[in-house]
Amino acid sequence: MTYDTVLFDFDGVIAESPAERTMLDAFRRTCDHFRRSLPEEQALREFLGGDFDAIADRCTTAGIDPDRFCAQATVETIRTQWRAVEQGARSCYADVEAVRSLTPTLGVVSDNHPTVVSLLLRRFGLARLFETVRGCPLTREGLAQRKPDPSNIESALSALDARDAVYVGDRNVDVAAATDAGIDSVLVERDAVTTTVEPTYRVDSLRELPALVE
Repeated sequence: MTYDTVLFDFDGVIAESPAERTMLDAFRRTCDHFRRSLPEEQALREFLGGDFDAIADRCTTAGIDPDRFCAQATVETIRTQWRAVEQGARSCYADVEAVRSLTPTLGVVSDNHPTVVSLLLRRFGLARLFETVRGCPLTREGLAQRKPDPSNIESALSALDARDAVYVGDRNVDVAAATDAGIDSVLVERDAVTTTVEPTYRVDSLRELPALVE
């Protein structure tokens, strides 16, 4: 099928996903900033999973304003992920070169912070390829838009005036979000992926995309 718009997830599709230890470091430094400690394993899971209410409850118990905590966490998350790229611990995938040849309008819809996504796209020399970037700020509203919620996909489709679109992701939530947004999906299976929603297409590499979308 021919599509006029192709949207991409970022982590795990365009760039390597941040290591869990990277996000744990950001979380620890955020706690250190407030001279408080939160239970690492559970709180980090809530933090990465976008459970604002659980984080807010923990912050309130520890005497930290939740909004201030999230603002500081944003600073540390951006700083930590940028440092990982600068140190060579994280890069974009080689098969992203195939994206440069695509003729449909392109966009990015990620659960990562939009500032991180925009910075790294520029760092990798890819920013000019994408007409719009959607991400999830570390706020109550931003975290509520994490996939499988289709809100950010729908927002990107509207901004690009898309008629026939497809979303490229690497996780079950990506496929589910695309399905709920009413568009087709491509699942990039760089690793074994368990899905409860069947994608429109399955590929091993982004090099297979041109034949599918054009």
